[in-house]
Amino acid sequence: MPLSRIHHLGLTVADADVSANWYSTVLGFHRVGAFTSADGARRKVFLAHDGLGVRLGLCEHVGSDRSRFDETRVGLDHLAFGLDGIDELEAWERRLRDCAVTFTPAAPANTIDGAYVLVLRDPDNIQLELFAER
Repeated sequence: MPLSRIHHLGLTVADADVSANWYSTVLGFHRVGAFTSADGARRKVFLAHDGLGVRLGLCEHVGSDRSRFDETRVGLDHLAFGLDGIDELEAWERRLRDCAVTFTPAAPANTIDGAYVLVLRDPDNIQLELFAER
């Protein structure tokens, strides 16, 4: 049986509302739901993005130590969003500057010829990439 798509990605965050606001303001996601476990130990905020067709679940574990993300630990390394071209990548650089988001300017990707990547981090230090191929 073939897989047809990625339905959603789940990220553990320190504060679901702070992260949801950041992903909405900076990357254009919007809230589509929320959930709190019966015992109150876990909160989730669900986001969607009209252009991606993928949902993002932001999960806050009340008992978490709230330490920042570290891609050197086993688990997620980074999350990359694809763009339709270098012009879009340049437009994103302007948008990120306007939102006062720290990022590494677009540079040639060392993994795919003709590709460029811009690196930024969310409020929990999760590495995100904006990726465009020529």
